[in-house]
Amino acid sequence: MSSGTTTVAPALRRLYFVRFGFALVWAGLLFTSASKLGPVSVALLVLYPLFDVVAAVIDLRSSQDAKPAPGLYVNIAISAIAGLGLVFAAASGIPAVLRVWGAWAIVSGLVQLAVGIGRRGLGGQWAMIASGAISALAGTSFILQATQPDASLVNLAGYAALGGLFFLVSAIRLRR
Repeated sequence: MSSGTTTVAPALRRLYFVRFGFALVWAGLLFTSASKLGPVSVALLVLYPLFDVVAAVIDLRSSQDAKPAPGLYVNIAISAIAGLGLVFAAASGIPAVLRVWGAWAIVSGLVQLAVGIGRRGLGGQWAMIASGAISALAGTSFILQATQPDASLVNLAGYAALGGLFFLVSAIRLRR
């Protein structure tokens, strides 16, 4: 294990635990407000990708000793665009939100998949790899759901909760 790996793993572990907690709290709050697009649900929808930006910046800073994953820069840009896109999509209704969220989930999922593959040596990355692949599939599902007359935000809460569980597994499985 390189010295970069020994400094990155503890920082990633802490970050993954925070992401787990955030995802669960966020999912619970969205679940209680997901029936309509109101101020609380819109704020939550915009907050999630912005939190992802902050987490990616923290990840980049913590991996400066090692070779930082270039996908993190892509993730920062994609998540920032998604946050802005969700502000505008919310004005058009739930289907528009699902389309923006779905596109973000696909692209960020593929980036997460690539970053996880690149970090295999740290251990615990199989959960990040699986989460990235599932995110891409879920994103497609959200886009398809947007075409349905009963489109709902509830599935986004489940998506976040599942993603949080993957972060928990990765935090636990990272090499010490």
